[in-house]
Parts: sequence; C-alpha cells; structure tokens
Amino acid sequence: MSDWTAGYIADIGYTYGYYTELNPLRVKLAFLNAGLVCPEFGTACELGFGQGMSVNLHAAASVTHWHGTDFNPAQAGFAQEVAQASGADARLFDEAFADFANRNDLPDFDYIGLHGIWSWISDANRTVIVDFVRRKLKVGGVLYLSYNTQPGWAAMVPMRDLLTEHSETMGAPGQGIVSRIDAALAFSEKLLATNPTYARANPQVADRLKKIKEQNRNYLAHEYFNRDWLPMPFVRMAEWLSPTKLNYACSAHYLDHVVAVNLTAEQQTLLKEIPDAMFRETVLDFMVNQQFRRDYWTKGVRRLNAMEQAEALRVQRVVLVQPRTDVSLKVIGNLGEAMLQETIYNPILDLLADHQPRTLGQVEQALATQGISFAQVLQAAMVLTGSGALQAVQDDATTSRAKEQTDKLNTFLIGKARGSGDISYLSSPVTGGGVTVGRFQQLFLLAISQGKTQPTEWAQFIWQILIAQNQKIVKEGRTLETPDENLAELAALAQTFAEKQLPILKALQIA
Repeated sequence: MSDWTAGYIADIGYTYGYYTELNPLRVKLAFLNAGLVCPEFGTACELGFGQGMSVNLHAAASVTHWHGTDFNPAQAGFAQEVAQASGADARLFDEAFADFANRNDLPDFDYIGLHGIWSWISDANRTVIVDFVRRKLKVGGVLYLSYNTQPGWAAMVPMRDLLTEHSETMGAPGQGIVSRIDAALAFSEKLLATNPTYARANPQVADRLKKIKEQNRNYLAHEYFNRDWLPMPFVRMAEWLSPTKLNYACSAHYLDHVVAVNLTAEQQTLLKEIPDAMFRETVLDFMVNQQFRRDYWTKGVRRLNAMEQAEALRVQRVVLVQPRTDVSLKVIGNLGEAMLQETIYNPILDLLADHQPRTLGQVEQALATQGISFAQVLQAAMVLTGSGALQAVQDDATTSRAKEQTDKLNTFLIGKARGSGDISYLSSPVTGGGVTVGRFQQLFLLAISQGKTQPTEWAQFIWQILIAQNQKIVKEGRTLETPDENLAELAALAQTFAEKQLPILKALQIA
C-alpha cells in the first residue's frame, strides 16, 4: 500500500492558525521600504494551506482570486466548507503538490505563498514546488517562503532527530502521535538529567525543550515529528530557487528591516563592507543566529528611483488595529528589548488612535509642526506593523466589494465559537485579511447581532452558552466554580470589549 502522507504527520490535524505574512497586501510596504516595485495581486496561490484559515480570510477580504492545495483531506474539507460559507472565489483542493502542479485549469499567479512547508517536505516535493513556481509565477510576481534555517537550528538538530527516532522506535503501535510525543519528551528529560556532554556543549537545548513541552501537541506533531525536517541555510535556499529566475527581494518580517534593534554598530559596518547581497544575507544570519526566515522573492527585481519611492510610500495607507493604550513602546529585536522614542511614537499613535485609515503622507503632514520627519514616520510604520499594532489598508472600492464576503465568513466563524475556541480570527475587508478576535469577543458580537445592547446582557448570553456545554471560565489557572464568579468575569470582559475592542472592530468593518 502506498503512503499517501509521504512521511508527513496526518493522524492529527494542524492548528487553526492565521499567518499575516501570507497576506499579499502586506507585501507592498515591505517592497516600497526596500525601494522595489510591487505588483498588483489579481491571482494568488497557497501551497499547503493546513486548515485553510489564511487562504480563506484573504480570499474573503479581497478581490484576489485564490487557489491552493493541502494533501490532508480532512483539512481540505474544512477549508472548502469555509470557502463555501464566505462565497469567496477560492478554489481549494486536497491534492498532493505533484498532482496540483499538473492541473491544466490553473491560472498564472501574481503571488504564491508557502508558510511552514518547505522545511518539512522531501526533496522530491521541493523539486515539484520549484518547477511549479518556475512555470506558474508571473514575471514580476512574488513568492513568499518561510523556512527553518541555519545557524539558529544547529544545536537543536541532533535533539530533534533523537525525538523522532524515539517516537518511531520506542512508541507502541497504535499508541497515537500525542502519546508518542509525550513519551519522547519525557525520555529527553531523562537523557539530559544524566548530564551528557552534548548538553554541556549546547546548554540552550534544555531551555528549548522546556518551551517545547509547553506547546500545543498538534503544533509539535507537525513542527518536529515529520519524517522530513531540514533547516536550510539561505545560500542553499537560493540554489534551490535558481531555476525559477527569482531574486531575493526582502524580509517579510518587518522588524528585520529595522537594523537598529537587531545589529550593533560594528555589525552594521561589516555588512556594509560586503558587496554581494546574497552573501550579506548569510553573514546576517550568523550575526542574529537566525532560526526562521520569512522571505519575499520576486521574478524580476525592479527598483524605484528616489522620487517614485517617496511618492508611493506617502500614499500607503495604514490603520491602528490595537487599542491605543495597549500599544507597547517596547520592541524586541535581536539585541533584546529596545524602548521606542516617545516624542516620535506617541504623537503618531495619538493621531491613529481613532482607528481610521490614513496615508503615511497624511501622518507626515499632521505631525510636521512637531518636527517629525517622513523618515521617522516610515520607520515607525515598519516597527508598529512588525509588532502587530498597524496593518496595511486596501482601497475603498476593494473594501466595499469584499464586505459581503467577510460578513458571511465572520458569521460562519462566530457560529463555530459557540462550541469551541479553536479559531481566534475574523476577516476584515479593510485590511484584506485576518484580525485576532478571541472566542468570548466573537460571542459578544453574536450577542450584539441578536439585539442585546448592554455588556451585562452579553455576559449573560455567553454564560447560557457555557452552561449548556457544562463549561466554566478558567482565570489565571483557576476554574471559576460559581455562577456569580463566572458572570462577574464575563461582565468585566464585556465591559473591556465595549470600551476597547468594539470600536476597532467597527472601524475594521467586522462589527
């Protein structure tokens, strides 16, 4: 019997995650910041979409025509159900990469994205993907690719191999992947307790294992326990993509663009002395001990002149998607925690605190009397987008066209929230993608849609849902046992929602 899984974990579903880097709308500011021409995205494809949250949130919230595949039929079935609920133009399949790549009914794509796929598949599947990108990505198109890389994974590779070998050789037949994961982690603790020379030479491994034990088992199964698992140096990645005619464009992780929080002055000087852009990326990875790369590649790099870049940047629109009071003026880079300059960031955040879209040019003009330059506005936009406080905004016509689809999708997802907290995202036609909205916040929206106007009514509404399922709230690790305790906590959450989250969700045309 053939193994349709090709060594990939299939007996446990992937998490219902959403990955904002896959949003084509996010490409533009990164490209413009790097001085590159960014294409329009009429057609897009996600390879290995998991449960399909990203592809469906993006399809519903835009006018882009999405295609995609995931080999797991259970995941593909859910993704198709979500697509049907929204009515978006998303054609999603349960085919292996080779079968999908050979379809004769696929368009050429402006954008192809893979998140959490490349490092966990065989060389044969990598070859299929490279050929697919070579054939199907348009000239000027963008590839988003994330992958585990070296040198950040160097110390952990032997331990990962040990974990998977234990799972395969010591796990009992029929035991199930979760039990095998727990057994492998328990064994690794016993091993480290013997103080092996490997652990003494790589002291960070013990801390990483401790963090791994705390993570979701569905995630761990797909992250560490597939047959194929290969952290790939940047130069190898470039070699793999060479047949596609792609060039490296820039990082999709916005904070990578802010060198001040990642590199010392000496490191910046050394990088400037390296004329070869590809080798410079390799050296950069050593400087920051890179573990996971999120990269944009493009088929034909085209550069903007200084005037074109400035004009395009000034019309880029952004919106604040977090409560003003919740936005931290601390940012974590490779050099550790850095404080953002209050005299620059506070005026920008105060201006955006009404959660209305503005262009960077409008921000510049509004703050000109405070001595804030456009360069400072741009860097703040990169930092705040990187931290999740800002998101890019699409044009009003696209927002209007997408609104019916996002309404349908959000109604479907909120319905799911009645019985589960698995999905923590809703779709915004303003940002063209997903926004984090927890289970109780989704249920508050459901209460509002049913005519309940006061936070106390929302709390009572949710409590009735929880009672019907014999569920109680867990707060700070403690289960709230009495109805009064649960209702008091729900009322407090509802009041916070009314004051902080609801105005944002209205601005994002979710509520």
